[in-house]
Amino acid sequence: MVDMKTEPVNRQYLLAKRPAGALQESDFSWTESPTPQPRLGEALVRSLYLSLDPANRGWINDVPTYRPPVGLGEPMAGFVIGQVVASNRDDLAVGDMVEGDGGWQDFAVHGPDSRVYKLPPGDDLVARMSVRGVTGLTAYWGLLDIAAPKAGETVLVSAAAGAVGSIVGQIAKIKGCHVVGIAGTDEKCQWIVDELGFDSAINYKKENVLKALGQHCPRGIDVYFDNVGGDILQAALFRMNQGGRMVCCGVVSQYDTATPAPGPHGLPGLLVVRRLRMEGFIVMDYDNRREQADAELAGWVADGSLKYKVDIIDGLEHAPKALIGLLHGENTGKRMIRVSGDARA
Repeated sequence: MVDMKTEPVNRQYLLAKRPAGALQESDFSWTESPTPQPRLGEALVRSLYLSLDPANRGWINDVPTYRPPVGLGEPMAGFVIGQVVASNRDDLAVGDMVEGDGGWQDFAVHGPDSRVYKLPPGDDLVARMSVRGVTGLTAYWGLLDIAAPKAGETVLVSAAAGAVGSIVGQIAKIKGCHVVGIAGTDEKCQWIVDELGFDSAINYKKENVLKALGQHCPRGIDVYFDNVGGDILQAALFRMNQGGRMVCCGVVSQYDTATPAPGPHGLPGLLVVRRLRMEGFIVMDYDNRREQADAELAGWVADGSLKYKVDIIDGLEHAPKALIGLLHGENTGKRMIRVSGDARA
């Protein structure tokens, strides 16, 4: 069991109120309570790394998505890699490393119905939270299953310097595609081209995206991997080739505002005329194929064809500010919180 002398409290961020517009640090409240103890059939997991993702913002709204909304006064939800520190479950032993929905807290109790997965001994935890975790799996299945790109096709990726987008573009290059990324700074554009191998990049804050797409995608767009929605989705839609596929992964431009942009215009007309397919997905839909995807992702990382960058922030106390920064494009690559000082990158 957890030694209460060394672990006296469970630090948590609770959802204090639902934002009426842009997310504020004051929407969360910090609390410290006794460390919970597992009952029969439960295990206690100490959080080591906490994933920060644009989808976190959607979970705060009082609208069910693919999961129930976070309740007021409840710990903020979040994907966690942690270590089992006490267990009354037959399938989990003290010392096991696991990943699952642990929330913004030091400790979480997982019962028999919790979606928690045991990791192999000696696994690289930072890689598991980024390129080989939910982030990498989202890129992998969204691109390869939904879009099924063919060699020689043009693939456009928005939020291309972010956690998912940076991996999507590299997988598309591995598959022989011409890849164009959209990002929000010159530094990010240079990174995805010089370091990740994208063919070109567009700075949407400086360039007219619709016009720039005509220059960077002269043969049109066959696959658009959409992480942002809004005006960029609108621009991509009008440059899509006949038979093009649009993968809807996220709408970060719409999450953190009280006045989301309307659109896109041209639907369903363009979908019909150009025989386009626009499809969304949830990474959990592919849980039964995790091992297959992980093996391929790990192989690409090992041979150097798939690179990844992490943005690690130390301290659970920084989670609200770090999420707000993520929603405003501060990060390059995967942003995460190192919750425990015992975790090592």
